[in-house]
Amino acid sequence: MLESLLDDLTNSFSAVPVTVAAARLLMAAFLAGVVGYERERRDKPAGLRTHIMVAIAACLFIIIGQELGSLEFGKGDQMRFDPLRLIEAVTAGVAFLAAGIIFTSNGEVRNITTGASMWLAGAIGLSCGAGQILLACLTAGIVVAVLTVLRQIEKLLGTHD
Repeated sequence: MLESLLDDLTNSFSAVPVTVAAARLLMAAFLAGVVGYERERRDKPAGLRTHIMVAIAACLFIIIGQELGSLEFGKGDQMRFDPLRLIEAVTAGVAFLAAGIIFTSNGEVRNITTGASMWLAGAIGLSCGAGQILLACLTAGIVVAVLTVLRQIEKLLGTHD
């Protein structure tokens, strides 16, 4: 039964193979990490973790768009469902909520990583809704690793995001 479930999860990728999705998510994390590190070195408010989470979320939104675009939603006049509108609605709504928790206090930006993680949670939700549970799990795992490992590194170095 577990083997059947795992087969179903890995075979549920129709437009982007799981290995390709994982490589894309990891590359987004790495490349955003390069930019985030540069910002971090310059003591900018949006640092390493924030940039990585935003890039992973954006990557996930595109992969989910590709996956949803490959699904059958009806033909011609029957088509009443535009999967890209779902992505637009979620990203706009979650971005609005995330922006609401970011604030400046005494000249210091607060909660920006939390805002990025909320946006990322929207992408994870879209993935799950599209039936891309494995993709959502990959993404959540990468993000938790980023947050956990980088927090420990920041403690060792005495820096923060």
